Amino acid sequence: ADGRTLSHGTGFEPERIYRRFERGPDLDVFVLDMRTHKGENTDGLEQQATAILGEEQLQWLLKGLRRSQATWKVILADLPLGIIVPDGDGQESIANAEDGAPLGRELELARLLSGIKSQRTRNVVFLTGDVHYCAAHHYSPERAAFTDFEPFWEFVAGPINAGSFGPNEMDGTFGPEVDFQKAGPAMGSPRDGTGQFFGRVEIAPQGESFTVELVDANGAVQYARTLTPER
Repeated sequence: ADGRTLSHGTGFEPERIYRRFERGPDLDVFVLDMRTHKGENTDGLEQQATAILGEEQLQWLLKGLRRSQATWKVILADLPLGIIVPDGDGQESIANAEDGAPLGRELELARLLSGIKSQRTRNVVFLTGDVHYCAAHHYSPERAAFTDFEPFWEFVAGPINAGSFGPNEMDGTFGPEVDFQKAGPAMGSPRDGTGQFFGRVEIAPQGESFTVELVDANGAVQYARTLTPER
């Protein structure tokens, strides 16, 4: 879906989708809307920025991150950051399958990451989805074409109740490294629970650690990573 599709109406009240949840001193959660303001799916190679969040939501997010006093700031994004998600001749997500400087939707992500760095917001973690497998990605400017950001983690989980397939290729613009990924054994693999995934997060008291688990639908932990905060 994109903004053009949603402009015909959804049947819901016109409430804003993106929002922030405060969960005490250890956690603030920022829920994004990556559909309402999204432009059409092109090849993503435009020299100018094309919308995925939109200016108002981007500024809201940067302001909220800047003001947050929580140890951990979690950004829930309904599209992945560096995974290439083809849609015919276009791209469904942010990545455009070109490893060079940011173009198209990537320019908006570049502004977000650069803004997080410039305002010195620490301990930002992205939790994303919209693909049919689970993965853990570490992003670093040392590996990237665009370098004006601090290293961060993205954890991806899906699907919860659909056939599994993948993994997809990665776009190198923001320097992702695949720490883990798991998909079903074949395209449209059966829903037996071994190829369906969800994520689980546990934050220790005083925010001393942030543990992410990627779990299959049968309850078996496939991957775990514990992060410690920058103070």
